Amino acid sequence: MKNYIKNQIKKSYETKQAIYENDLLLNKIEEVCKLCVKLYKGKNKTILAGNGGSAADAQHIAAELVGRYGFDRPSIPSLALTTDTSSLTAIGNDYGYDKVFSRQLEGMGQEGDIFIGISTSGNSKNIINAFEVAKKKGIKTIALVGKDGGEMAKIADIALVVPSDSTPRIQESHILIGHIICDIIEKEIFGEGVN
Repeated sequence: MKNYIKNQIKKSYETKQAIYENDLLLNKIEEVCKLCVKLYKGKNKTILAGNGGSAADAQHIAAELVGRYGFDRPSIPSLALTTDTSSLTAIGNDYGYDKVFSRQLEGMGQEGDIFIGISTSGNSKNIINAFEVAKKKGIKTIALVGKDGGEMAKIADIALVVPSDSTPRIQESHILIGHIICDIIEKEIFGEGVN
């Protein structure tokens, strides 16, 4: 069993090593960080959504921004569309599950905001629908995906595609990328910046 555990850890760091060595992906992560810093200096917000484990990641990233990531500082506005069960169930019941995020984004998103859609496959219909609403409203879209990026990578303003076909490895890498983004936002806005 210990060898199996070690193999799981090895697969996780191999995926992260692939990210570390992928200059194109690193450049896109940097681009997202710069876009988010610019957004927050303009007094806008990030809005996130995902399904299942990706819903938890959306909530986790939003909480790091609203609460704190590395040090005490003023709250940074961020919203996970996965947390309001009354809205989710009402929209799902009245409009269908494919509309649970797009309908919320229609009501709460504003031009200049950033919508981060999280999906391991990149083919979550409810996230794709939210991307379409975002485009109409002047909201920038970031796809945090894996595998081949799916449909989300094709329509997002920026697609961060984790180079893996394994859902657990993709999700582990999504939270790493989310933490990097939160760290840089916090340091650039309230700290001494990063090099």
